[in-house]
Amino acid sequence: MIVMKKWFFLVVFILSALVLTACSASEEPFTRQEYSVKADEVSQVSIDVRDRQIQVRVSPDDQIRIEYFDNSKEFYEIAVSGDKALTMTAKNDKAWSDYVGLKDSGMAKIEVWVPEGALDSLSLFTTNETISLEPLSVSGSVQLTANGGDLVFSKLDAGKSVVLSGKNGNISGTILGGYDDFAISCEGKKGKSNLPEEKKGGEKTLSVSYNNGDVAVEFVPSADKG
Repeated sequence: MIVMKKWFFLVVFILSALVLTACSASEEPFTRQEYSVKADEVSQVSIDVRDRQIQVRVSPDDQIRIEYFDNSKEFYEIAVSGDKALTMTAKNDKAWSDYVGLKDSGMAKIEVWVPEGALDSLSLFTTNETISLEPLSVSGSVQLTANGGDLVFSKLDAGKSVVLSGKNGNISGTILGGYDDFAISCEGKKGKSNLPEEKKGGEKTLSVSYNNGDVAVEFVPSADKG
């Protein structure tokens, strides 16, 4: 029995040491970064990340700007293609030990500034965090997806379509235009929605899917854009 106890305490000591070492190794500081490009060089923006809050704001100038934090273990690939599509994709170079420890102390945020009306399409995806948008006009489509976080927007103005998808989070906001301007489809479970499952008619489309969250989307007249 004494020998077993000694082995037990030895194993606990070794595991504790490994965890402490892993935590120390994973605490490389994050550094603030900024990426910018002229708005006339971009017509589409697509951001695909994990465990990052995404905030979209209206740019005060003709620049599309992205501010974020990274380090050598967690970073992003940002590029503009020949067809004027800006993509931002999460990358990582983690060992198993890097997944042990605390999160990044409030630096899990991406802020995006976009000039009013500059984009044809905007697509955002994240997990375990919120996507939020200031009032913004996009000439084509907007697609917002959050798995484990909320979607929050105000006076969203899309020329053709809005696609909203949420899981384990709420979807709430206002869309510029009238109820009759949109053909609506809304499918979900484990939550409440103020939208009909289906509504035909309308020159634009609004598609919503939700699971374990509530949907509260209102339409506001275009005259209230300002």
